[in-house]
Amino acid sequence: MSQGFETKSADTIENWRGQRKPKEIADIASIQQSLVEHFAPIKDPRVERTKKHQLTDILVIAILAIIAGAQGWEDIENYGISKQQWLEEFLALPNGIPSDDTFRRVFEFIDPEALNRCFLQWVETLVGSMGGEIVPIDGKTIRGSYDRNQGQGALHVISAWASEQRLVLAQVKVEDKSNEITAIPALLELLDITGAIITIDAMGTQSEIAKQIVAKKADYVLALKANHPTLHSQVQQWFETAVVNNFIDIDVSYDKRIEKGHHRTEIREVWSVPVSVIPQLYQPKVWVGLQTLVMVVRLRHLWNKTTREVQFSLTSLHSDAQLIARVIRKHWGIENEAHWILDCTFAEDACRIRSFHSPQNFALLRRIALNALNCEKTYKRSLRQKMKRTAMDNSYMIQVLSCCFIGNTLDSSESLCQA
Repeated sequence: MSQGFETKSADTIENWRGQRKPKEIADIASIQQSLVEHFAPIKDPRVERTKKHQLTDILVIAILAIIAGAQGWEDIENYGISKQQWLEEFLALPNGIPSDDTFRRVFEFIDPEALNRCFLQWVETLVGSMGGEIVPIDGKTIRGSYDRNQGQGALHVISAWASEQRLVLAQVKVEDKSNEITAIPALLELLDITGAIITIDAMGTQSEIAKQIVAKKADYVLALKANHPTLHSQVQQWFETAVVNNFIDIDVSYDKRIEKGHHRTEIREVWSVPVSVIPQLYQPKVWVGLQTLVMVVRLRHLWNKTTREVQFSLTSLHSDAQLIARVIRKHWGIENEAHWILDCTFAEDACRIRSFHSPQNFALLRRIALNALNCEKTYKRSLRQKMKRTAMDNSYMIQVLSCCFIGNTLDSSESLCQA
């Protein structure tokens, strides 16, 4: 104590925290150039005399702001004002930061199809091989996007999610007076799904969709429910009888998993059988590639009750209960890791952006931000904490952008984000 506290060097402190500076991070000018290249095909919807700000500046500021947690036009303007000195290093900003009304007007009239094409081309640069990738497809309603005065319902979109890579692959709007059955084929047409396993809820269990998936050299696992009453009833009765008889003389594959957490215990049992075991199956030939029928029983023990759920599926996969159980389990990734995050972290449902094309465009910007934050894997914190750090730390924002617009040049063991 007489010698006082020992002063540690900067290197010692960094080692003590487990931090080391990265060898290389892409410079912001390269990132800005990459951003511009990806979104260059978007046509400016404004007339020439009203252009006080460059479209590229508006797009880049909006993307950065939403990555940093912006939830509306005023948030985007405030981000620009707060970061103006830094933004001026790589953006033109001939008349300063655009106002919130400027951001709103531009995104109201940007063609959402053009923005979606740019998004798809960008995602292609992120996605690795799709072989074996589990791709759930599911719909989501953006509840705050309705406009009662204009008679406009809430926007409903269909998304495809790469479970292993944790990326939104594509988004398609469900047209008014239509449903997911028409939107799913359009979504599949946008994607190269060769070698992937596509999972869809009962709404998408349609013979034409199964045919399209097989034609694109992928496999499917489709939920079978009462919207196909004859087939569902037949499969249900067959499995119930087989369980009672303990599947005697039946070629069955079985898997059982027990999971505990969040004050509950869940027991999942999966039985899969070749489609040939039911010789009188209702119209099996309409389901192209159908090989296996599946039954899943979920038993949940909560602190105050026990629930039991039975689900049936059709799949083009071989009868392997362990694989099929993992695929069905992964289907919920789009709910837990995409839709839930969009609602709870990005506050999508609470957003009241609703005029013209702005709900669809803003929804796509959120998915760009979600993908960008998921690409950065070295900062071992929640997505919300990543988002906050990008708002506070320009260097970390550059690192996030490097991962998704330039390519991850950092070795995770050498990143500042290990702290």
